[in-house]
Amino acid sequence: MSYLTSTRPGTASTDVRTGFGIPGFAHPLLAPTEWHRLTRPGTPLHWVVLNVADGPGVQPDPHCLAAAGRLRNAGVRVLGHLDTAYGLRTFGEVISDAHRLLDWYQVDGFLLDRCPADPAALPEVRRTVATLRVIHDDAHIVLGHGTHPYPEYAEHGDQLVTFCGTWSDYRWSQVAEWTADHPPERFCHFVHGVPRPHLDEALRVARWQGAATIYFTDHTPAHHTDPWEPLPGYWDDIVSRIGTGVSE
Repeated sequence: MSYLTSTRPGTASTDVRTGFGIPGFAHPLLAPTEWHRLTRPGTPLHWVVLNVADGPGVQPDPHCLAAAGRLRNAGVRVLGHLDTAYGLRTFGEVISDAHRLLDWYQVDGFLLDRCPADPAALPEVRRTVATLRVIHDDAHIVLGHGTHPYPEYAEHGDQLVTFCGTWSDYRWSQVAEWTADHPPERFCHFVHGVPRPHLDEALRVARWQGAATIYFTDHTPAHHTDPWEPLPGYWDDIVSRIGTGVSE
């Protein structure tokens, strides 16, 4: 497995293993191929989100438990999906979902989807993250802002999703200056609608903006309700490109 390096000003140049963060495939019964292919040896996965029904669902799902178990047996970290609704869901609702994800699926951490990014919401997010670390002291916590948040959020999540959106926006996007104070393994980028001919360009954007966890797909919301649910049409291609490095 080769490495991509970040040479942004203010960040020490270190070898960083670029890999995928999977935002959440469709249910294993609807996307069996997607879940199966994630267990192939050599696939550069940082983690996979288990999203049963915009969260844990109302009762344990044996198909999701089996899919999560296969990933963990393959050495892949599984994160439970927690929707914060940009702060509209209560603390109790979010923590209740977290308990069910732990009890039913033995997740290794959580993605706080639609996480607020403004300073006013920081105390509540801090409280939520602190509680998640109490109920799972080794939890890997990803704050799914989808944009650059107020810098102090970086003190609380293991990783931050600082871009989630379209390729047309991503290719012209700018990185926040404060991110240069943190290594690339702290940041994630999710981009949909990336055409196959632009994969190398998209990977270079991620490299120079300092995001080591990525997920690019050619699907768009116009073609699928959720562009993340199916595998990209070029999955094998992008796996190969990450494995062989990205040329300048």
